[in-house]
Amino acid sequence: MVATTTEQLTTLSQSTVIVHPLVLLSVADHHARTLTRNSTKRVVGVLLGQDNVKTVNVANSFAIPFEEDEKDPKTWFLDHNYIEGMFDMFRKVNARERLIGWYHTGPKLRASDMEINELFKRFIARPVMVIVDVRPDTVSIPTDAYFAVEEIKDDGSETLKTFLHVPSAIEAEEAEEIGVEHLLRDIKDSTTTTLSTRVQEQLASLRTLKQRIKDVSAYLRDVEQGKMPVDHTIVYGLQDVLNLLPSLEGDKNGTGMASDLATAMGEQTNDQLLVVYLSSLVRAVLALHALVENKASIGQSEEKESGSSDKKEKEKKDDKVKEDEKEKDKAKDEKK
Repeated sequence: MVATTTEQLTTLSQSTVIVHPLVLLSVADHHARTLTRNSTKRVVGVLLGQDNVKTVNVANSFAIPFEEDEKDPKTWFLDHNYIEGMFDMFRKVNARERLIGWYHTGPKLRASDMEINELFKRFIARPVMVIVDVRPDTVSIPTDAYFAVEEIKDDGSETLKTFLHVPSAIEAEEAEEIGVEHLLRDIKDSTTTTLSTRVQEQLASLRTLKQRIKDVSAYLRDVEQGKMPVDHTIVYGLQDVLNLLPSLEGDKNGTGMASDLATAMGEQTNDQLLVVYLSSLVRAVLALHALVENKASIGQSEEKESGSSDKKEKEKKDDKVKEDEKEKDKAKDEKK
């Protein structure tokens, strides 16, 4: 690939890679069938779709044989003849789908990624690399897209090959949405309630936010220490995010935005606690009502049992009296 100028870098950074759910399911199935759950290895495959310069549509994929040495990341094997054969068969089925790049299950960049990307340039001039995070504890978007670029140094030194991160999104067509909905409906856990599900989703969102804040803090710390260059685009984005946050600084009299925010949060918290208190009261009343009903039912059953036992004893006494009378009559008849 030719050396990338600033304009070309800007054009690439404005590109968006759209990944369809069918690709995610295929990659997850590839990883599950090939490797064990606790394995640190990765799987590699080919991405098919359309490259419209500003939008890269990843609509399909297929797995390829891949092996690498865990001790030496520079030692790897990829069967490019298999890629050619599989792509010829896919092209017969759908000619609109072109070979646009490759994927692996990282979950991060590896040392051999640039060499593998150079191999894919035999099939396409600008291959896109998508890292799909198949770990079950992943709570954010599981895709990261990259383009390989050659940056020109201002001092005229040798160009540097590196990966440029581009935005990625997950979109689905109508048929895919219906299939994903049916799949989620089948794997839905019926034992979990709606409330617990909402709480789990909020906790997952908070964990993701915490991780993002840690990444931003680590980046700013590296920039401050001179370990990384200043990227004004990232700095402007962070400034926009910080401008959206409410001002927590009030004046000396205790008025202003801080006091208004504290009052609003206090009112909202009181409303939520009131609902919790009323719910606890209703739950206690229902529990007492159930206890009273249980006591009443137990008392009725005991009365029925005691009444039936008294009736049986009375019947036994009457039978005994009748037998005694019969024996007396029999004794009188014998005397006569």
